[in-house]
Amino acid sequence: MLEFVPMSTDAPTADELLGEYFTSRELGMPGYRTFRPDPALFVPPAGVFLVAEVDGAAIGCGGIRMLAPDRGEVKHLWVRPPARGTGLGRALLTELERRAADLGATEIVLDTNARLAAAQALYRSSGYVDVEPYNDNPNATHWFRKWVGEPPSGNR
Repeated sequence: MLEFVPMSTDAPTADELLGEYFTSRELGMPGYRTFRPDPALFVPPAGVFLVAEVDGAAIGCGGIRMLAPDRGEVKHLWVRPPARGTGLGRALLTELERRAADLGATEIVLDTNARLAAAQALYRSSGYVDVEPYNDNPNATHWFRKWVGEPPSGNR
């Protein structure tokens, strides 16, 4: 059974998954700069960090941090290689969006890198649209946005 367990980013299981996430980025993207997440940014009401478990085994993670009272950002979405292609990434993204809405978000943003084609495909097929850069993340080449619920008038 799939469960989403809120967890501090410095808890052993979350730290292990984030370590795998960062290692994969560093190996696949020369020059990638690692920024370990501040645990305080992923605790309500500032955000949330989830570990995806199937039958008690951790297989993925991701977080939402609130950039503004109505704007959440998806961070560190990661699925272990054996669980890829199973729909877990989409399920985790959907749960993160739900949690962001629970925290007050009407808009969700995220950034990614051109080398992560599968991630870009997931985001686009989940309703995210390309936007101009909203941050100065040196690892990012693409920025996306999705409205949760009805966007403010003039923002469609």
